[in-house]
Amino acid sequence: MSVRPWRDITRRQSRQIMVGNVPVGGGAPITVQTMTNTPTSDAKATIDQIRRCEEAGADIIRVSCPDEESTRALREITRAANVPIVADIHFHYKRALEAADAGAACLRINPGNIGSAARVQEVVNAAKANGCAIRIGVNAGSLERDLLEKYGEPCPEALVESALDHIKLLEDADFREYKVAVKASDVFLAVAAYQQLAEAVDCPLHLGITEAGGLIGGTVKSSIGLGSLLWFGIGDTLRVSLSAEPEEEVRVGFEILKALGIRNRGVRVVSCPSCARQGFDVIRTVEALEARLTHIRTPMSLSVLGCVVNGPGEARETDIGITGGGNGKHMVYLSGVTDHHVQDADMIEHIVKLVEAKAAEIEAATQAQAAE
Repeated sequence: MSVRPWRDITRRQSRQIMVGNVPVGGGAPITVQTMTNTPTSDAKATIDQIRRCEEAGADIIRVSCPDEESTRALREITRAANVPIVADIHFHYKRALEAADAGAACLRINPGNIGSAARVQEVVNAAKANGCAIRIGVNAGSLERDLLEKYGEPCPEALVESALDHIKLLEDADFREYKVAVKASDVFLAVAAYQQLAEAVDCPLHLGITEAGGLIGGTVKSSIGLGSLLWFGIGDTLRVSLSAEPEEEVRVGFEILKALGIRNRGVRVVSCPSCARQGFDVIRTVEALEARLTHIRTPMSLSVLGCVVNGPGEARETDIGITGGGNGKHMVYLSGVTDHHVQDADMIEHIVKLVEAKAAEIEAATQAQAAE
């Protein structure tokens, strides 16, 4: 394949920290995070949801710890989880101390509502004692009062100044296992703040457009904001914040990374919007295939095109492709080459089996290569 320099993304150089056993920054793969929405005090419900998020591909999962009951349950949760758990702390700094003792891999604190510098110092001490990382989570909706008075409103400079103030607290305490987020629900504000912060520090950056909205609206806002930053090499870990189930946040996060060619997981579907030329119901076919193929983790591509106008061209660029034909008979492409036909009634089941077989073939080849 020819070199395509216009696809190159040069990542910002950041130092690396560890969140549990997951590296963040320093050239490590960009990680996808989400957050549970069950009561953390209900350990079983929270663990069940963590399992679903793990199956969707989450690398790191955050849980809220608003009270002592939650931090008591956290010990069971961290032991059951297969990925690092971040404890989300607001207002009550003692919850951070308890969460560190309970096995959290990272403590997320919002400097604007955690309290005094002395309280932040206590959190640092607990993190050091328990091998926790810290995420400084600056948010436009909860900036410190003095910064709001200074700037008059949330702005990029205010978010960055808040982040730098609290970075200094950690650095003065000889603590460097931290990452930083400067989130806002306004895409322009968030992107500008991250751009400024990226120039000012070398720590890993956690990306997010906070309170982005529902599944569709929030996906659009997050894709624009996170995509802009990632395209220019900014970001080491991310969360897509949606008013939707956390598994959906994970899936959207990976779709953003896949669209930019940064990280591939599972099947990348190329499909047409459908029109009167379609030889089969493209929309319902894609819906069915996406639902049936969520268990595939091996990176691969699948094109689903309703007719022969663009179908053959797209199929040449994908691992498996199908193009709509006449009389319920459709062309199947393997590795970009026309291979055989399939009837309408058998199409979905047939494509699923082809994808599963291709995934197994890729995994076998990868394992053989690793064994050499």
